[in-house]
Amino acid sequence: MSVFHLAYTVTDLESSRQFYGDLLGCEEGRSTKTWVDFNFFGNQLSLHLGEAVSPCQTQSKVDGVSVPMPHFGIVLEWGEFQALSEKLKSANVIFIIEPHVRYARLSSEQATMFIKDPSGNALEFKAYRNVSEIFSK
Repeated sequence: MSVFHLAYTVTDLESSRQFYGDLLGCEEGRSTKTWVDFNFFGNQLSLHLGEAVSPCQTQSKVDGVSVPMPHFGIVLEWGEFQALSEKLKSANVIFIIEPHVRYARLSSEQATMFIKDPSGNALEFKAYRNVSEIFSK
């Protein structure tokens, strides 16, 4: 089994617990007064108290849309993506990039959306219509 580990800084653990735990449904793991781990869709996400990471002034264009840099995220199944996007809309989450479909009707068709956590870290959630396209050239 291979699990990805990502550690980055947040400015407040309690608001992070509400965002990742309550809103996104990630199970909380180990923690101390200065960090907390979450099961981020099967991967280990470690949030450490610290200064917020500043976004880059340069944004990358993907299918004609500027995406925030840096960002991280997760590839979900198509139905999971749809359910999460509806949950986020119902919770009145502000989207950096609203849920939409890129590369429609192509083999690489994918749904994507971007949001920020309470510390300003950009997250992308996406889903491929055809999961075999995730690593295609």
